[in-house]
Amino acid sequence: MPDPSARTAAPESGTRPAPALLRRALADVRSSRAPGLAPYVPERPFPWSGTGLPLDGNAFRPGPGSGAGGRAAIDLDRVLRLSLAAPAGEPGRLRPVPSAGALHPVRAHLLIGPGCSLPPGRYAYDPRTHRAHRRGPAPDGVSPGVLVVLTVAASRTVAHYGHRAWPLLLLDTGHAAAALALAGPPHADVLVCLDADAALLSAAAGLPTAPDRPDTRPGAEPELPLAAVRLTPTGVTADAPGTLTAWAGPIRAGTPSARPGAETAAPTELASAQHLLHHIARSPELPGGTWHPAPRPGPVTDGALEKRRSAPPDDLTHPPGEDLLARLLTTARTARPDGPAWTAAVGGDAPALYAKAPGSHGLDVRASGDARPTLARWAAGQQWIGGAGAVLLAHGCPGDAPAAAVRTCHLAAGYAAGAVQVHATALGLRSRPIGSWQRADLGAALGEAPGRDWIVHGLAVGAPPPPGRADPGFVRHPPTAESPPAPTPPVPTPPVPTPPVTTAPALTAPAPTPPAQKALRPTSPAPTSPAAATTTPAAPATPPGEEERP
Repeated sequence: MPDPSARTAAPESGTRPAPALLRRALADVRSSRAPGLAPYVPERPFPWSGTGLPLDGNAFRPGPGSGAGGRAAIDLDRVLRLSLAAPAGEPGRLRPVPSAGALHPVRAHLLIGPGCSLPPGRYAYDPRTHRAHRRGPAPDGVSPGVLVVLTVAASRTVAHYGHRAWPLLLLDTGHAAAALALAGPPHADVLVCLDADAALLSAAAGLPTAPDRPDTRPGAEPELPLAAVRLTPTGVTADAPGTLTAWAGPIRAGTPSARPGAETAAPTELASAQHLLHHIARSPELPGGTWHPAPRPGPVTDGALEKRRSAPPDDLTHPPGEDLLARLLTTARTARPDGPAWTAAVGGDAPALYAKAPGSHGLDVRASGDARPTLARWAAGQQWIGGAGAVLLAHGCPGDAPAAAVRTCHLAAGYAAGAVQVHATALGLRSRPIGSWQRADLGAALGEAPGRDWIVHGLAVGAPPPPGRADPGFVRHPPTAESPPAPTPPVPTPPVPTPPVTTAPALTAPAPTPPAQKALRPTSPAPTSPAAATTTPAAPATPPGEEERP
């Protein structure tokens, strides 16, 4: 681990947005205001000129940091094929790493030192062709390994999701960081940083430090840097913040080629999203960021990485067993020490909200009753969630959270969900991320202070149906050291006055709860601009790998 006291200066990149502006943006995202419909925006051509270098066939490259027999310690073909590449022969929208709407806004810039399967230098990676486009040389004396700077091109996601886009861009980046980290070679050290200063990341990647300077990148969409992943050969001592700073010297990289039609002025909504992401990613006080190791869950293999896909909703109706669910929650909780809390909503024979029991292999009941129908309403009306076997929920991020906490919470939620999805695949389970949430104040629904504990991400998980059972239930082992909370009457669906729930957890349901009743208490809409609230109907199911548009 690098010395956290070794900090480096980063170029100044403006001031942070006013807290009130960020609070309004969070409230708007979490409100029931639906995004306006927009025509489909096709993916832009890859902005870097040239044919690019093929990544396969370069595994043997002698030099510093190389492995036995002259084999490169970091095989970039393998790493990128198992993480970001569009599989050969499949549509480019359907890739191993999930993305909201299958839009894949995340781009990867490869800062390659010795010991890798490509010569040292700065490259831009094209996931559709699985090629790397060389953009400039490496700094003198750069350490072995590869540093991957992850950026987002926001236009298509904003066109698709409107004001709800910017948190989805953070979640997508977290998923991409997890995909890269988990695809790291078995004998490499992997570090992930979700809080480095945006200006330092831009300089390292050879990009402009501000997204509103089109004159420096004619015809190219601005890229907003949000995270970085470092792969280092085992035994090589590398200071990750120092390596980032070394790459951030004088920019000696090529610029994108102009593309016809790409010079269209950014709409106000897109400009707002870019401005917000650019400024919440500032960290001048800690420019080099904090770097955490990225252990791979035990059962995850290259085969699991290759098979990972977002499953269609119809494949997610069977709940996993308690042991498997506890293992997934452990992975979610330990993937990022700076991440949000995780809870699982399960239906079946013992519907409840479960959390990982501290210091044991089991689960604790946070609240009894079936929360999934309410989760379906909160998740942009995606009704299939009401029948999902289990839904893992990342929650936290208060409405008045500072910019750095908002960034880290969403990136870490996406990162942890990506790790859990691969772990679920290795365990024979199916899964599907859920990124868009409205009025999802989990804390208020559980009788806690409102506005402090919001759902920021979700992952639906389903098990294969057992032989002879069409609709199995979640089987919970008998409790050993504690008894479940005493049941209390829920708030029924019709507007009939009922006494408020006062016990903690405040949300319970009696044993004979009809399926139509909700487990979570209704919550008030989050404060937002004076736009008419709308109820979005459930979207139809889409092909695997795609998330429904809310």
